[in-house]
Amino acid sequence: MKPPKRILFAGTPEFAAQHLEALVTAGHDICAVLTQPDRPAGRGKRLQPSAVKTLALAAGLEVLQPPSLRQAEIQAQLAALNADVMVVVAYGLLLPQAVLDTPPFGCINVHASLLPRWRGAAPIQRAIEAGDTETGVTIMLMEAGLDTGPMLRRSSVVLASTETAQSLHDRLAKVGPEALLAVLSDLPAHLAAQEQQDDALATYAAKISKTECALDWQRDASVLCRQVRAFNPAPVCYSYLSDERVKIWEAEAQPLPEDGMPGEILDATPAGVLVACGTGALRITRIQFPGARALPAAELLHGRGSALTAGKRFTLTEPIQ
Repeated sequence: MKPPKRILFAGTPEFAAQHLEALVTAGHDICAVLTQPDRPAGRGKRLQPSAVKTLALAAGLEVLQPPSLRQAEIQAQLAALNADVMVVVAYGLLLPQAVLDTPPFGCINVHASLLPRWRGAAPIQRAIEAGDTETGVTIMLMEAGLDTGPMLRRSSVVLASTETAQSLHDRLAKVGPEALLAVLSDLPAHLAAQEQQDDALATYAAKISKTECALDWQRDASVLCRQVRAFNPAPVCYSYLSDERVKIWEAEAQPLPEDGMPGEILDATPAGVLVACGTGALRITRIQFPGARALPAAELLHGRGSALTAGKRFTLTEPIQ
């Protein structure tokens, strides 16, 4: 079988756009780009194109935005493109078996974890939240199961102790395109050497819900610190202070024993707001009060210092008035 030439690309967010840009820059023949329909965003709720659509249009590529790939009409339209392979990166829509079977070389996916660990929607956040020391990118051949297909290449990175979802996203957005281009440079050889995943080692990266971003101060400070980093920049951890819901953007775990009640502010200095936890303490260094910007603790002490005095207490749920 001759090496693939025509590529059908499917992706939606910025992470996917960086992979598309790498394909375009490398001179690959992109026959069309699939991305999700425009979504309302911002205060005005105006329809906004995805990052992939914006890049594709700038590159002069054909863009398709079906709300689903289940209809026979769209499946026939995709088949008519005569793509040799389909590259899928954070597309967000299910690929029916009919679509998976269409390209001669199949559909390959760029997944932001070292499979079989963290199959699912939020591998970057879950790796940080779990305290993993290593993660990476896996290029796999797609099949009907959720991220269960055979692996073609894995590229790993070491997680920094200060890693946030944003910083890890940005690092993997550089590793992923390199791995993808390497696989496409000799796809037949990579397909011949594909490695099956060990299902016994699989973990599931469930989609992030806003409710799990509430900080439970009964927990260990190191666990809360990972939670804060995992959910930065979205959806952002929060807690209640008096009658206000406060967002916690950045924090550091302090393993020192403290006498305060969980959630109690022990000290507030320019270095941060020290809060007692079930074990240890959390030093919050960047906070956002309702209706205001996220600010370093040093700046907040000037305008909101009275709200952050020792003895006041953060709570998991909104206090009853």
